[in-house]
Amino acid sequence: MSAKGKETKLIGYLPNDVPPIGQMILLGFQHVLTMFPATVLVALLVGFDVGAVLTVSGLATVTALILSRVLGGKFIPLYYGSSFSYIAATMAVTGATGDTFGQYAGTEAVRLAQVGIVATGVINVIVGFVIRWIGKATLDKVLPPVITGCVATVIGIALAFAALDMASVHWGVALITLLVTILFSVYLQGKGFAGLLPVLFGAIVGYLVSIPFGLVDLSPVAAEAWLRFPRLTLPAFGDSRAWGAVGTLAVIAVATIPESTAHLYQISLYVDRLAERMGQKKYNLSQLIGLNLILDGLGDAINGMFGGVAGTNYGENNSLMVITRNYSGPALIAAGVLAILLGFVGKLAGLVSTVPLAVTGGLAIYLFGVIGMQGVALMMAEKVNLYDPRQLAVGAAILVIGIGGHIGYGGNLPIPILTGIFPDGIPAIALAAVVGIFLNAIFLVFKGPEVLAATD
Repeated sequence: MSAKGKETKLIGYLPNDVPPIGQMILLGFQHVLTMFPATVLVALLVGFDVGAVLTVSGLATVTALILSRVLGGKFIPLYYGSSFSYIAATMAVTGATGDTFGQYAGTEAVRLAQVGIVATGVINVIVGFVIRWIGKATLDKVLPPVITGCVATVIGIALAFAALDMASVHWGVALITLLVTILFSVYLQGKGFAGLLPVLFGAIVGYLVSIPFGLVDLSPVAAEAWLRFPRLTLPAFGDSRAWGAVGTLAVIAVATIPESTAHLYQISLYVDRLAERMGQKKYNLSQLIGLNLILDGLGDAINGMFGGVAGTNYGENNSLMVITRNYSGPALIAAGVLAILLGFVGKLAGLVSTVPLAVTGGLAIYLFGVIGMQGVALMMAEKVNLYDPRQLAVGAAILVIGIGGHIGYGGNLPIPILTGIFPDGIPAIALAAVVGIFLNAIFLVFKGPEVLAATD
């Protein structure tokens, strides 16, 4: 409602809405701009070919979206990009280190890692089918809103350092980018199609502001050929070390399964709110959690088969959709197609890569923060009783282990008893989720006295 009590005109796209082609391309490019930094960074860290990672992430996204429409009757609006959870494990397989940043690890090493990535996909698919069999009601007992909400919050807050690190390249540019993006997202609401592009507009302003400070380097555009062919490779299933790669990578799925579940619950909440305000039927995307995990696994399998890195659905793009109210599946398909083109059109990829880190950092402060706030919103919408000591215990453990593990230990907690399985430490988000699930299971089996909410 406005200050005068009049309803602000609501402009937004629901998952099955198809924007006009021109709008669809712009909305897709905004998605690409959002996913590009993290997707490329992971590829550079683990020694994979950037072109292949971009191309295959786009292919995985397009495939998952089309199958969600065919099998679920509606688009599940998620972008499938590179996961940070698998970085340490993938580097262990490829032999990549900080000193080899940006260098291709070699076909043999990449193909070996691909075997483990395919295995993570298989695990996700199996878990997805199990969830479809047991039903969402049973899943909600194992993963109640206090767990999924806190995991979502941890994901956002855990990325805070990465956002500030990028912003620190030039604080002035980063803060200007942050401010104008926030202003665009607030004051362009109800202003037609422009209201769906605040992040793109913010990036453009930040880019222009960066030029006088010498932060824009166009040499990557000149260096790139118009047409290039990404290094698409097949997994080395016959390699004697393949099972070692499976053991190293597949166990990390314990981190991405709760993450993927939290992302779907978040987006389902906001989609239903928008549908309600637009006078349309709710989508109830949260009912498709089993299918979502199957598609998540299929995305990993596609990445593993063709030379992409292990992935997950991106919280950054979820934040973008919440900010812009654009949940269109076809717009995400456009983003996937653009990502595929980025792998083949060198000049286009080079142009996107010229966006200064300070601009990306300014956008990331907003986007990553919104991921964390979505976790809070999920718990509010589900009326989680935070006066119940059981709920407090579960949430407190997840938040401290997850956030503390990222701030103090770089995302991987060194647990001596688990070094045989996790030589580089267990992913903090995975451990946080497991501890939360374990505590919740105790409270399900050994029920304590009922606690009234503060309003009762």
